Amino acid sequence: CNSTGGNCFYKTYSSGMDAILEWYRFHYMNIMAQLPLIINISQHEEHIEDLVYSCQYDGEPCRPSDYDHFHHPVFGSCYTFNSKGTDPFWTATKPGIPYGLSLILRAEQRDHIPLLSTVAGVKVMIHNHNQTPFLEHEGFDIRPAIATTIGIRQDEVTRLGGNYGKCTENGDDVGVKLLYNNSYTLQACLHSCFQHIMLRECGCGYYYYPLPAGAQHCDYNRQPAWGHCFYQLYSRLRNHHLNCFDQCPKPCRESLYKVSAGTAKWPSAKSQDWVRQALRHQNGYNSSSSRKDIAKVTIFYQQLNYQAVHEAPLLSENLLLSILGSQWSLWFGSSVLSLVEMLELLLDTLVLSLLFCFQKFRARNSLRVSATIPSVSLAMENFRMVQE
Repeated sequence: CNSTGGNCFYKTYSSGMDAILEWYRFHYMNIMAQLPLIINISQHEEHIEDLVYSCQYDGEPCRPSDYDHFHHPVFGSCYTFNSKGTDPFWTATKPGIPYGLSLILRAEQRDHIPLLSTVAGVKVMIHNHNQTPFLEHEGFDIRPAIATTIGIRQDEVTRLGGNYGKCTENGDDVGVKLLYNNSYTLQACLHSCFQHIMLRECGCGYYYYPLPAGAQHCDYNRQPAWGHCFYQLYSRLRNHHLNCFDQCPKPCRESLYKVSAGTAKWPSAKSQDWVRQALRHQNGYNSSSSRKDIAKVTIFYQQLNYQAVHEAPLLSENLLLSILGSQWSLWFGSSVLSLVEMLELLLDTLVLSLLFCFQKFRARNSLRVSATIPSVSLAMENFRMVQE
């Protein structure tokens, strides 16, 4: 409800489970918003060995410098491989499973917050370089005790701008100031737009989105009615009543990835014992752990080519002229050459008419001059006679 309690926001859920999760997430945000006053979570970087038991790419072991760590407010510690795309180690040489990225992951559930997420496993997302991963909107789940193979294919989409549509090259011409340090994406622009509106309307920022300098996250100890303001704004955003979708165009050039997955039970009953013994000496794996505490995933290129999708005008200038010429020939029975000859005839007729009028005008002026000269001569003769 609002600060006076006279106006409240109601939302109906089809499941009691969804209502409980939303209630928990609301209080979770209020609690986590107070943590920056005590500790900065992002500075306490965890090691990737806490999540990955084994990592190989193209048959070679991964290096400790091949990943970037960041903290996600819901999923916790996350790691990005090949985030910049400048390391030649990650160059794809061949398609197929043996030449992809193979990971053995720790999927223990002891550290999970029970009501924040009700799923078990690992979240994986394939995205472009220098792009912020929005795991809550995209990505796929890796099941524990399962070996998952992910085949990816890349699509390059090029959109037309200007008179044909609204798109942006790099986000510099967009009126929304991005709160993310990576390249422009539609999702990053929408989140930044909503956060700016949230700061303007509610006086504080949404915990799941970054903050501009000098702002603070919402907390019901400081802003008791921020939830009433937030849920109303978020409902307007989902119903496209905010102008964020109008201010945030799609990128003119974008890379999209299509994935196809296959799963199998792992490790098998015959190989379960020796796999656990092999993992026991790696990164502190507990051999007494259940097989449901580990998962395997392999991500590979199905092909080393990509599909390019380009937008093109439905009618170009050449095509429009061709259609006009075809319609003219169909309805008037003439060609372009005939049309040019008709124009030439009209031009010749106009020129000849102008020449005829000019000659007629010139002849009339000559006749007028010749008629006035004798009278002048006669006047001179009369003048001489008078003088004599």
